[in-house]
Amino acid sequence: MLSDVSTQLRSLFTSFTENDRILLGNTSFQFDPEKFQRIVGSSPDSVKTIAFVDGGQAEILRAGNFIVSFIRVHVQIFAGLEKRECLRDEFFMITRAVWKDNDLCYKSTMITDQEKLFSEDLLFVSAHHPLLKKGNERADLFVVVSMVRRFAELTLAGKVKADFIVLDGTMDTTYPGEEQFLSALGKNVCALAKSSSLLTMNGNSPAVLLQRSGPTEPWVYPVNEMTAFVKLHSSARHIFRFEGNKEVLPYLLLHSTDALFLGYPYGLVFTDKMARVSNQEQRSLFLRLMLDEKNKEMKDYLTTLDAHSILDSLS
Repeated sequence: MLSDVSTQLRSLFTSFTENDRILLGNTSFQFDPEKFQRIVGSSPDSVKTIAFVDGGQAEILRAGNFIVSFIRVHVQIFAGLEKRECLRDEFFMITRAVWKDNDLCYKSTMITDQEKLFSEDLLFVSAHHPLLKKGNERADLFVVVSMVRRFAELTLAGKVKADFIVLDGTMDTTYPGEEQFLSALGKNVCALAKSSSLLTMNGNSPAVLLQRSGPTEPWVYPVNEMTAFVKLHSSARHIFRFEGNKEVLPYLLLHSTDALFLGYPYGLVFTDKMARVSNQEQRSLFLRLMLDEKNKEMKDYLTTLDAHSILDSLS
């Protein structure tokens, strides 16, 4: 069977054609080798400030009707490769199921020792909202956690002062209410996605098609006015989806020479590290909550979802 699997996969790898079209939403775009544009590095005398934005999250406690999570967002400003000031916000969030107006909804409460980044009214959502649910099933509670993290990243990005702002991910609208956060950002904002689920009409990956067809030196391939693919180092094996202000690209080349992730901006690597909530930190927060004698009743709720973990521990 593995031999048959290999045969099928090899047919996928060799089916690229220049007649293929890149799919973006409900629109397709013809692949055109003439659209590759070389990215020329910025002058050593031209230094711009770039703010890199990323967030991390961790599930601390979870039951069928509520989830306790921890969210951290970090913004690091660079001038060239020199670190400047940073912005940081972190908070706990309790999301619980409530019944309102004949509908199951999720209500979230942010717990922080700082001013809340935005109103909690924006976090009251229907569990059956089409942007959140999976098929015919209601949305999982953890989807709301990812939504709040996204809102926090966009809010903090709007507070920073820099020549350019680079978000981790895309500028697509994925969650209800997200558009108002995106529309509040300036024209100096862009986004770089580590992975892309975009496809071509033949079911291939646009990133691989462009990697094989593009020049050796760094380039940008615009798909439409907003979305492009970029290669940020001549020896990079990774192609990234890029959205927003392309004027930042010459300045990102300086950040994209780290051998650990060649072609990926160091500023995003560093910000990811600062925002990430480690497994050790997650475990520590869990134990601090569960060791509190006042929280003994909580254990009864946690058993509603721990059957899988029990089976996993036996394997």
